Amino acid sequence: MHDARWTIIIPVKRLAAGKSRLRDAPADDALVLAVALDTIDAVHDSDAVGRVLVVTSDPTVADAVRAIGAEMVADDPDAGLNAAIALGCAHAGTAGPRAALLADLPALRSAELTDALHKAASTGTRAYVADHTGTGTTLLTTPAGVDLDPRFGRGSAAAHAASGAAALDGDWPSLRLDVDTAADLAAASRLGLGAHTSRAVQAAARAGRPIAMIDIIG
Repeated sequence: MHDARWTIIIPVKRLAAGKSRLRDAPADDALVLAVALDTIDAVHDSDAVGRVLVVTSDPTVADAVRAIGAEMVADDPDAGLNAAIALGCAHAGTAGPRAALLADLPALRSAELTDALHKAASTGTRAYVADHTGTGTTLLTTPAGVDLDPRFGRGSAAAHAASGAAALDGDWPSLRLDVDTAADLAAASRLGLGAHTSRAVQAAARAGRPIAMIDIIG
């Protein structure tokens, strides 16, 4: 039942075009990119994953994610999160199970993702993992041959449930902890940040630059 390997689609926005309230801090872009790279690294380490597609229009992001082994899909015409995921889905095809994962999970553990994907496979339908607030979505999955139908954005957990996706229950703190605020980043640090994010946070601290809020995919 768990033999099929997943294609994971990860949208990453342009570093300079974010709505980040950190935009006045020089460390912003480095931190945002670091969080995305840690997310991608954890996905690569999951035994359930066979392919990682990153959708972005940012050449810096593209170069960085290619360097760690992800495939690139050009986000053209850069029309927002759900459109980017749709581009990834079109590139992936429908032959196997697919999932969209947000790129703001700096403490993500591959074992948690693997467990969630196995549970998703057992549902036989579209499924989602709610974020730590219960209102957002960090992971949306679909079996082979079924449209992913992403509905990310404000209130996405309710939107995905209303669309017929099954809510996945599991003890997956690192998979649920998307980082938007300094408090979120502190919570992720307690779980254990990935290497890229740890270095970016340390560099910001050495330079005396505060970290207040980041926005990777919005």
